[in-house]
Amino acid sequence: MTDHLAQPAPAGDAGSEDIFGHLHPSAGEGRADGPGNFDAHHPPDKELLDDCVHCGFCLPTCPTYALWGEEMDSPRGRIYLMDLVREGSASFDDQLVRHFDTCLGCMACVTACPSGVQYDKLLESMRPQIERHHERGWADRTFRELVFALFPHPRRLRLAAIGGLAYQRSGLPGLLRRGRLLDRLPARLRALESLLPPIRARDLVADPPERVAAVGTPRRKVAVLTGCVQRVFFSGVNAATVRTLAAEGCEVLIPPDQGCCGALSMHTGREPEALTRARDTIATFERYDVDTIVVNVAGCGSTMKEYGTLLRDEPDWAERAAAFSAKVRDVTEVLAELEPRAPRNPIEGRVAYHDACHLGHAQGVRTAPRAMLATIPGLEVVDLPEAELCCGSAGVYNLLEPDAAADLGRRKVANVRSVQPDLVATANPGCLLQIRRHLGDEAPPLLHPVELVDASIRGVSPLPLLPPVPPAPVAAPQDVA
Repeated sequence: MTDHLAQPAPAGDAGSEDIFGHLHPSAGEGRADGPGNFDAHHPPDKELLDDCVHCGFCLPTCPTYALWGEEMDSPRGRIYLMDLVREGSASFDDQLVRHFDTCLGCMACVTACPSGVQYDKLLESMRPQIERHHERGWADRTFRELVFALFPHPRRLRLAAIGGLAYQRSGLPGLLRRGRLLDRLPARLRALESLLPPIRARDLVADPPERVAAVGTPRRKVAVLTGCVQRVFFSGVNAATVRTLAAEGCEVLIPPDQGCCGALSMHTGREPEALTRARDTIATFERYDVDTIVVNVAGCGSTMKEYGTLLRDEPDWAERAAAFSAKVRDVTEVLAELEPRAPRNPIEGRVAYHDACHLGHAQGVRTAPRAMLATIPGLEVVDLPEAELCCGSAGVYNLLEPDAAADLGRRKVANVRSVQPDLVATANPGCLLQIRRHLGDEAPPLLHPVELVDASIRGVSPLPLLPPVPPAPVAAPQDVA
């Protein structure tokens, strides 16, 4: 721990711009007005830091502690580091920042903590401080900018998917794997290639209508977030969401001009970008008079439920954000609340349900998905061993930290195989991509839970809904982009 007992870094110049024109402050900039080496804009709260009694109940649930057994890569270790920065005994050097970059933000520690430590709020305060006061190396900064120039932009993502479709159809993936040419790529680029899902041309043009009428007497009026990755690579999940809600008596509205909700930006400390996307999302959905805003992506839902907190400092937005967040529900919550009205047809088999961290830990939604699946006759729902442990997806973590993510992915897949399921279900596209990658060509079918309910209502097999599964990635030497 003594390697972090550094003196505060001296104030630098105004910072430097990267190749995208984004300003990155020099180490030490802007810290004069906050406690220790933090600036005054929402540093980690001292009272929340002091809630941690360092009991260690969080340790077995923390993915990075489970992998490495290092105290500073555990929740209580990271809280200790925040305290040091607050006291002025540690600065935002590369080594300290590394401990926070490797945190998945899965919030399993929040679930496990008997003292009610709000590590989620502490991490959400810490990461923007890091982005304001730590200058990343060129390679790391450039890769992050490329990720955020693509993933929060559905139109750009769709263009990239067209290129991905051409790549998959060309036969190049098999050729590159057989020749082990992919092994020569940096780890982050290998991860990006291996996580590319099987792409179908029809999915790239499958936009839902703006309004779908309720079947029978309307019970609720809802608006649906279509997401970014979900919209492009998992359009079938959106279609199943709309059909199932309509079948259960919901009038469904889908704002056609909706954009990114800001979840990926918020989870990585890009606060200004996240707040802009939050305001845009609120303004878009406010135009629709609905009872509920339905989300089928766990990471998006967890952020949208926090808009009221994120925009609390803005007089023009605080009240609107709180009202918006109060309406946000995961699709599994909505369908579990509604007494089933549409008849279900049997789906015989065993489904392993994986709790997405941003649904189970961040939102506390565990019963609803299982209750929803329990309405399907013939379907046996089983839990996984180490169910609280993250699969390694964690937003874009499996791109930024591919080696740790791969270790967690293999561990999750071993637990999936141990229950011998016929199907695997999880309520987050990142988890679907991560688990599919590591299951490879021996994978049981992977679906969003709402796809199973939709298939049951329609009386069709869920299997034709699925694209073919690509082969598992070949192990490669360890390196970092």
